[in-house]
Amino acid sequence: MSRNLWSLRPGHADLRRTHQPQRPLEVPAESSDVTIDLSRTAVIVVDMQNDFVTEGGWLHHIGVDVSGAIGAVAVLNHGLPVLRSAQVPVIWLNWGNRPDKANLPPGVLHVYDPNGEGGGIGDGAARSEAVLTRGSWGAAVTSELQPSEDDLFVDKYRMSGFFDSELDSVLRNLRVDTLLFAGVNADQCVYATLVDAACLGYDVIMLADAVATTSPAYCMEATLYNVRQCYGFTTYLDAMVRRIEQA
Repeated sequence: MSRNLWSLRPGHADLRRTHQPQRPLEVPAESSDVTIDLSRTAVIVVDMQNDFVTEGGWLHHIGVDVSGAIGAVAVLNHGLPVLRSAQVPVIWLNWGNRPDKANLPPGVLHVYDPNGEGGGIGDGAARSEAVLTRGSWGAAVTSELQPSEDDLFVDKYRMSGFFDSELDSVLRNLRVDTLLFAGVNADQCVYATLVDAACLGYDVIMLADAVATTSPAYCMEATLYNVRQCYGFTTYLDAMVRRIEQA
């Protein structure tokens, strides 16, 4: 799917990239309407994987009510095919640790295991496999969502999907500058990734109906406020879909 290619023939290299004609789309947003260029836009779906949103996954196993996390599924199942039809790349950003956890510092391993009793990130306590581990069932996209063969997949190892990962390189090769954010948890991994994206110079939009969280409701409210106040915009995937279908 890379849009960042040279054109080669014997004895000559053409460094001009393929021109992507602008495809403007005006969408309603909470603070002000925004116009994006679909040719320079990608959607990042964060952590919609079994260990976070499925019964029998890690969070469910340690007693977290994951029903709130699954709330974005219906919106994504309706909206992602429309984004694909508009040639917007879909990137699945899932937490998938190295099996040996060699790149994880103590501060990350401490999450959900404050007393060192097991059950934290990468721990297989009372499970047949380690949690959040690359290639495992827990790191796979929930079966309630259906990725396309043309979608892209990136593993992450922190709350932010940019740190120590391939995400920025993938996005640069796609030649996108506007990022739509969906997934879980809105106030944790989605937000951390969005903040880093904004700091790297991307335009950022959180899709309020396509994110969810297991945190208290005030966490979601504060997250949406902070996105609008400090980093970018919030809108709704359903509203964007309607505008695409009307175009």
